[in-house]
Amino acid sequence: MKRNTFDKIVTFVGFGLAVFLLIGAGLLNWGATFASGTVASQLKAQEITIPIDNGDPNADAATVAFFKENGKSVMSTGKQAQMYADHYIGFHLSGMPKYSSATGLARAAAGALAMDPTNPDLQAALDKANATVESVFKGESLRGMLLNAYAFGTIGEIAAIAAKVTFGGAVVMFLFVIAGIRNIRRTPLDATI
Repeated sequence: MKRNTFDKIVTFVGFGLAVFLLIGAGLLNWGATFASGTVASQLKAQEITIPIDNGDPNADAATVAFFKENGKSVMSTGKQAQMYADHYIGFHLSGMPKYSSATGLARAAAGALAMDPTNPDLQAALDKANATVESVFKGESLRGMLLNAYAFGTIGEIAAIAAKVTFGGAVVMFLFVIAGIRNIRRTPLDATI
């Protein structure tokens, strides 16, 4: 095989790979921009204000610093959603029963009230149990949704890093293509591999 033909094939394949990487970088950047923009707009629309203190006296220094730095600001990033979900909602839910336990207690209270429907103490116990179920359900639901926003935001951050790396790979491949074209011009036509 002639060296010139081989160099042209390798250079053409390199050009194709460079274009592929460039397109990949663009798509990854689009995904990253979409993810971060969607997370920010959806979180801002909820207008959740981060407190200055999460209420946990045993919180580590990083958690305390996060709430001091972000306190009184409206949640807009995946990291803020994660910290709020895990260290504010999670802390406050840690003192409550799990949803399955809370619903079991509410069913037991409803059964007891059914046996004695006029007993005000049993009615109060049912009301308290139902309020606990509602609080746990809302807290766990919000926590789950915020952690989904965190996951989506993290995927966007990973896509942004991948876009930069892929773009760098495209630039390197284009440099190799330029070097290949220069090599093709310098290689004698009768050279073989």
